[in-house]
Amino acid sequence: MRICSNLKSFNQFFRFCVVGVSNTLLTLVVVWFLLIKLHFSDYSSNILGYIVGLINSFFWNRKWTFKNHLKVSATVFKFIVIFGISYLFQLANLYLLLHFSNINPYICQILSIFVYTILNFILNKFYTFKSNMQ
Repeated sequence: MRICSNLKSFNQFFRFCVVGVSNTLLTLVVVWFLLIKLHFSDYSSNILGYIVGLINSFFWNRKWTFKNHLKVSATVFKFIVIFGISYLFQLANLYLLLHFSNINPYICQILSIFVYTILNFILNKFYTFKSNMQ
């Protein structure tokens, strides 16, 4: 039974990463389109790109990654809060690495993305999209 549970978690993490990569590409395309084609400001393009990305991420993680059937209203606020918490931990990790290590700043960014991804996955799996079947 534990092997099935571990396999299910690995499969969910893999799907979570696929959603994350595709979501990043979508966000970049939206930012580029708004910035280059529609001449929005840098900040407007960034904010709108991230909003589109957050909506896309919520949809695919809810339906495909975690196969959650709870009402959207029961999960959307949790999803946004978990995004904020994960992002703050990522930012704190980045700050610590940049100010208290001699690691290359680009590597610090990558390590912080890993912190974000793992924490965000765990919190979404066991809080946002938790169902009685898990």
